[in-house]
Amino acid sequence: MNEVRVLTPVGMLGAGFPPETLTRGLELGADVIAVDGGSTDSGPYYLGAGIAKTAAAAVAQDMRLLLRAAAGSGIPLIIGSCGTSGTDSGVDWVADITHGILAEEGLDLKVATIYSEQRAADLSARLDRIHPLPPTGPLDATTLDSCRHIVGMMGHEPIAAALEAGADVVLAGRATDTAIAAAFPLMKGMPAGPVWHAAKIVECGGQCTTNPRAGGVLATIDASGFTIEPLSADNACTPASVAAHMLYETVNPFTMSEPAGTIDVSEAVYEALDPRRVRVENSRFLPADQHTIKLEGARITGYETMSFTAIRDPHILGQIDTWAALMRKMIGEWVSRTLGLGGDDYAFDLRLYGHDAILDGIELDRRPPREVGVMLLVRATDQETATAIAKVANPLMLHLPTPDMNYLPSLAFATSPAETERGAVYEFTLHHVVEVDSPTSMFRINLSEDDDA
Repeated sequence: MNEVRVLTPVGMLGAGFPPETLTRGLELGADVIAVDGGSTDSGPYYLGAGIAKTAAAAVAQDMRLLLRAAAGSGIPLIIGSCGTSGTDSGVDWVADITHGILAEEGLDLKVATIYSEQRAADLSARLDRIHPLPPTGPLDATTLDSCRHIVGMMGHEPIAAALEAGADVVLAGRATDTAIAAAFPLMKGMPAGPVWHAAKIVECGGQCTTNPRAGGVLATIDASGFTIEPLSADNACTPASVAAHMLYETVNPFTMSEPAGTIDVSEAVYEALDPRRVRVENSRFLPADQHTIKLEGARITGYETMSFTAIRDPHILGQIDTWAALMRKMIGEWVSRTLGLGGDDYAFDLRLYGHDAILDGIELDRRPPREVGVMLLVRATDQETATAIAKVANPLMLHLPTPDMNYLPSLAFATSPAETERGAVYEFTLHHVVEVDSPTSMFRINLSEDDDA
């Protein structure tokens, strides 16, 4: 193939997109449809619990359109990081939705599933080949055993292997966002520099355009570079909007690491072909001496209970920092006196929404707010203790005055009951890479006809 056109109608499966933009991409001659299905952006819960962030109905709505498009045009469909975090259960969840739609629509497509979950015992046996990424330190077997789920982040190779085996639809576990869009053009012989750079630009659909809400984009990759254009006639790509996406989720705006090497755009040139399309050339890909797979893992760190109240009293709001400091002090004293717990037995966070909950100490505007929402998050080793602490704090959350008040104010709880048990709380524990001899060795590929699924 002299060129390959990659269609990315939306940045995340389940986020929704205008159906007409997908139709437009097919009219422009798309060769493959690539959509990201997940991320770590929303925190460790989804990996730790093995639960998707997106609603099944929203995923099904997008998948129905995508499967119809793939079947009607005879081009492959690739979904990566299924179920938000790419766990095996996430892949199976999207696969169940997919097979249900294929049956309802009467579509005959071969579906490949690629599983990326890793066993702690297998990784423990190769600790000498696992290396930390900053700022983490060396890994031990105890940390691996503490993880509820561990996934390896695949590059393009397992996806390409599934396509070469005859898959029409590839549902992959955890994958780099770029690998999803890079797999097909690399398989068709397009040069690595333009492919990986284009894949980075289209990973979030229309985010590289002047109106990200208008729909996705089409990347046309050839021997010397690539061209990006939006799928909506009312949208545009500009050199600035395209180049800016290299700033998104990268440590360095000119380079980005992949399992097989490094994308280098330090000499890339961005040129407007017309008011809507941008041409990019001089992108490079530097192969790594050693192929590595990034590991992601999440473990339970405790159980959390939340309480939320609101303050409208102008006297308290005029000295809200003093009130918050008193609240923190009183909670500690009351919990110690009532439950006999010390500071090492639990933790709590008091966040003042409308004052400094987002920027905290670096908030520059210290003027008194008009109203403030106070969120108390209590974490303990078990749910019962976390809730007991929140209940001890309940009278303070309702009536705590500032030191100069001679009456008890009444604040406004948002819910009844005032305490909401949030269940297990997770944290990311792995930020490491493992050396591999084969790019596909850590991943399991299953290919089946829809009728056999």
